[in-house]
Amino acid sequence: MWQRAGAISNLREQVPYELIPAHRFEDGTLERACKYIADFVYTDNETGETIVEDTKGVRTKEYIIKRKLMLFRHGIRIKEV
Repeated sequence: MWQRAGAISNLREQVPYELIPAHRFEDGTLERACKYIADFVYTDNETGETIVEDTKGVRTKEYIIKRKLMLFRHGIRIKEV
């Protein structure tokens, strides 16, 4: 709806962001990367800003940590709706 109205553009869904990279230990075992998957990423045509949006019903402890890591690692503040 917002994209058709021209308010936003470049709408993408389920966009992954790496928060902590994978790590391989000396013994060969692998610690997988930690990722956050944004519900929506789009450009606000009025400001030109890229918006990362999440539509969580419940803020889990895991989500809160990932939200903080997004800000720390990528400088992105997640818009919660």
